[in-house]
Amino acid sequence: MTYDTTTNTILDSETLENNEELLTPLMAFSQQILLHEKEAEPLDMRCQAEPGNEEVAVDWIVEKVARCCRESKVGKKLPTAFYVHISALATLNPVLTIYENCARQNVPNIDAATLVKFQLRQPKISYLFYPDFDTDAHPALQRSIQINLETGEVKCIDYSNSDNPPVLHRKETFITADYPNYEKFARLTRSEEKWGLLDNTSVIGTREGWLKYLGYCGVEIQDHTVIQPAKEENSQLSIPKIERHKAAIIRNSISKPVRLVLEADLFIDGDTFFDYGCGYGGDIQHIGQEGYAASGWDPYYQPDSPQINADIVNIGYVINVIESLGERREALLNAWELTNKLLIVAAQVLIDDGERGQIAYGDGIITSWNTFQKYYEQEELKVYIDQVLNVDAIPVALGIYFVFRDAAEGQGFRASRLRSHLSTPRVRSQVKRFEDYAEMLAPLMAFVSDRGRLPVKGELAEESAIKGEFHSFNRAWRVILQATDADDWETIADKRRQDLLVYLALNGLGDRPSMRQLPAQIRNDIKGLFDNYQKACTLADLMLYSLGKSEIIGDCCEDSAIGYKLPGSLSVHVSALEELDPLLRLYEGCANRTIGRLDGATIIKFYANQPKISYLFYPDFDTNPHPVLHTSMHINLRGLSVSYQDYSNLPNPPILVKKEAFVATSYPHYQKFAKLSRQEEKLGIFDKWGGFKERELLNCLDENCVKIKGHRLFWRSDSDPEKLKMLQTTALERQQKKIEVNGGKSEGTAEGTEDGKEEGEE
Repeated sequence: MTYDTTTNTILDSETLENNEELLTPLMAFSQQILLHEKEAEPLDMRCQAEPGNEEVAVDWIVEKVARCCRESKVGKKLPTAFYVHISALATLNPVLTIYENCARQNVPNIDAATLVKFQLRQPKISYLFYPDFDTDAHPALQRSIQINLETGEVKCIDYSNSDNPPVLHRKETFITADYPNYEKFARLTRSEEKWGLLDNTSVIGTREGWLKYLGYCGVEIQDHTVIQPAKEENSQLSIPKIERHKAAIIRNSISKPVRLVLEADLFIDGDTFFDYGCGYGGDIQHIGQEGYAASGWDPYYQPDSPQINADIVNIGYVINVIESLGERREALLNAWELTNKLLIVAAQVLIDDGERGQIAYGDGIITSWNTFQKYYEQEELKVYIDQVLNVDAIPVALGIYFVFRDAAEGQGFRASRLRSHLSTPRVRSQVKRFEDYAEMLAPLMAFVSDRGRLPVKGELAEESAIKGEFHSFNRAWRVILQATDADDWETIADKRRQDLLVYLALNGLGDRPSMRQLPAQIRNDIKGLFDNYQKACTLADLMLYSLGKSEIIGDCCEDSAIGYKLPGSLSVHVSALEELDPLLRLYEGCANRTIGRLDGATIIKFYANQPKISYLFYPDFDTNPHPVLHTSMHINLRGLSVSYQDYSNLPNPPILVKKEAFVATSYPHYQKFAKLSRQEEKLGIFDKWGGFKERELLNCLDENCVKIKGHRLFWRSDSDPEKLKMLQTTALERQQKKIEVNGGKSEGTAEGTEDGKEEGEE
């Protein structure tokens, strides 16, 4: 959200003092909450209040307030803030009323405030003044007063002279149902939703953007009612004729959204598939060939086909070609109504260059083919889907979201995407009892390898056979431990705990589901690995709040055993993500949860000194000794802004070196990558090279009379003999120094014969 602040003025900024000592509202809150909850959590709070633990205490208080905000039945909830009307304060959790009262006592001139804003990641409260809240359908912000409860600092911003102040929407969300104008506010919101007026959240947050958007949609708001003005007969406005059907393409292969469902194993035997807006029907044909019943409908190409319910419904690249906001919304709702299990929503998210002569129309563009294209921002697309369908859509790729009919099934899918890939520990001891029943015990070993715990009743198909012989899973497990290493199993359990904590922490960014709303298997995981849900959530929240401390992220980057390190950053291959510290996995998950990853992303780059994640795409990472960067996507985690960069046409693109540093030692090509790097280091290539770009590398190789074939370095046969001899001597000297440093261990140097004949040649 952006607005004009050129006329805004800071009216006040001060710190509270009492008896010449700093007395902050947060201190007062800590004291009062201890009295209020002396039996509930006295030990925790006292621990937090110990000298030297002030920072921890703040984090715990913020977390406690945020949890109460998220659990509130009243108020508007956003990822980083909670808003409530002043009249509804008395209905809030006592923790929030005490917290707000501690702020109120130290903020002057707030009697006329309309809304109270609780920040969920910082100890701050804002008082927002909307004088026309009851009378104006979308009142403008006149003034805001913010207090930092930790420092006592008060800041006030005046919007009264701004040409473009923020405006309110969905006013009924801030108030209780018994508020005098509740029904009128709610009726307006329902009408605006029907028209699609609240879908484009990126532009409607300010008065100027809101009025412009209303103009695009051809409507006005009068007395909390949406009005469509009559068109003048002599209007010069020419509405272009949109030919939506021209946006359909003939597919020679399955579309990416549907392919991702197949790859995720979400199709099961007997599932049906329906393609809403199927165009030429390419996906229907491909899914039918996979053995599933598939059908579809399209208003132009298959208008007579029935719209039928199906387990999996696809509305792929449909909503982005519908210029009418009402029809766009209707299409999404219709597809959702047809969905029994999973809805796939895909839309265009990359915005083309505005210099291509495309005509601005509505909230999108008209192409040269007279088709309409709405290019969403990734976060905007999620917000749109969530608001229209009242769901929590799951991003799986740029512009592609999965929406599960069963919320628990959706949670199971989220958790599965965060699970590390582990193998069953090998048998280390010859134990006759184990050998006699090895085949019977194999399913139990596989289950524990997968979940990190023993199964509960009904989870293992072979339960009756195992219990028939051993009477219980515990007794069978003792036999397994006799033949295997207990530490290996504990490593698996710890890895699964980390996976669960990352999952629960990411859930904490939104409305975290209750234990009952989780799939049975995840509930069993939590009971088996953490004892109870509250304990697991507390640990997860501590992880989440640690992300706000750049020094902790920096330490995790610096201490990582995997990854390519530069000052202020750590870069790893996507395959190594699960090997990282759980905090870094959570760090990446915050971006991936809302934005998704760049298509085909190869490298993930963590920034230690700023809240930023980059996804880098190197198409030939495995095959090219020094792969060229094709595309990058950068996500600012503070504002979830996204930027892209295409390097495919650059004359001198960035490249990768020392590929083995980006991957785990178990990566299939690790040894091959490492051998090339050792050869290059011993020739001093990296010492002489000023940057990691393609042209500089080629020049450096030429200067050193070597060439790369496969992932091996060879002397060039066409090199000057004297120069080659000198370079070989220098390489041997460098090698000898390296041997001395390594305690006599030799690792070899550039390979080939003196005449340049390469190894393997006949």
